[in-house]
Amino acid sequence: MAYIKLNKKHFFHNLDLISEQTSHKDKIAIVLKDNAYGHGLIEMANLAQEYGIIHAVVRTNAEASQIKEHFQTLLVLADKQPLHPIKNVHLAINDLAELTSMVSHSNIELKIDTGMHRNGLHIDELERAFEIIKEKQLSLKGIFTHHRSADVLSSEYFWQEKQFEVIKQKSEKLLSQYHMPTIRYHSQNSAATFRTQSSGDIVRVGIAAFGLLEMPKSLLNLEFKPVLSLWADKLHSFKSFKDAKHGYEGKGLIRDDKMLSTYNIGYADGLLRLQDDVPYRMVNGSSLIGRISMDNIIVDCEDKDLCIYNDARIYAKTASTISYEVTTRLASHLQRTII
Repeated sequence: MAYIKLNKKHFFHNLDLISEQTSHKDKIAIVLKDNAYGHGLIEMANLAQEYGIIHAVVRTNAEASQIKEHFQTLLVLADKQPLHPIKNVHLAINDLAELTSMVSHSNIELKIDTGMHRNGLHIDELERAFEIIKEKQLSLKGIFTHHRSADVLSSEYFWQEKQFEVIKQKSEKLLSQYHMPTIRYHSQNSAATFRTQSSGDIVRVGIAAFGLLEMPKSLLNLEFKPVLSLWADKLHSFKSFKDAKHGYEGKGLIRDDKMLSTYNIGYADGLLRLQDDVPYRMVNGSSLIGRISMDNIIVDCEDKDLCIYNDARIYAKTASTISYEVTTRLASHLQRTII
């Protein structure tokens, strides 16, 4: 079967860079949503815990329940209130209607829209949100936002940070007014973490921790190391002859006699199918022959184990997409091994 290797040394190297930027690893909230960007929820949670990370962010309650023992706090970004709330899990609130349906004493964090215009309360709804929180006896744990352009060279990052500062000031007055305890504030994702020194109580880092952050060198000049590499086992080798056509519709045309092999990986495993006219070379320099099939590929080499890629950013460029899509598509059935 196809399988994944996770490089522990690279992961810790990336976390070291983040720790240096934030001044302390306790400020890191590792984003493990969507099976840890395809890396493996449990595997990456174990490594993060070993490194000393105490905060995490996930997408669903199901993800949170699997790693609730690994971290002091878990923020669930996009799910409804579970039937049995977990003590250290905070549920993100994106609109007032969600607040009114919450059970008393639930742990919540308000997401405020500062310019992404996707999810979150409007700043003008903040006071009403505090009223509902008080009425429903909810436990407000934090207020946060999300940047839309932190990874590009523009002033929008600073504009959103300024918006969030206004929200923090207004929130502090409301906390005092309603006699609520101290909460945490956070706005910085992976890219934003490296734009300025941390301006919040935690930073939410995902793609940087996995070594795949891409930003202009004028904004970031650090060497992040990819954690994930994708591999496949050889099914069999065979001799091909000049002008032979291989694979569906004979798209793999061979110009000279050579040895070829099939490997047990395909788009059913999450490998992007690629366009017919896009050449791709494996890590060992060998070429993909013809189309990627559901369960296998043809390559002009005879290696027993074949590394498809060890940097998802390179494969993503071949497919005209981004590394996020490449890794999150990787099937959960693939074995993930920490090296």
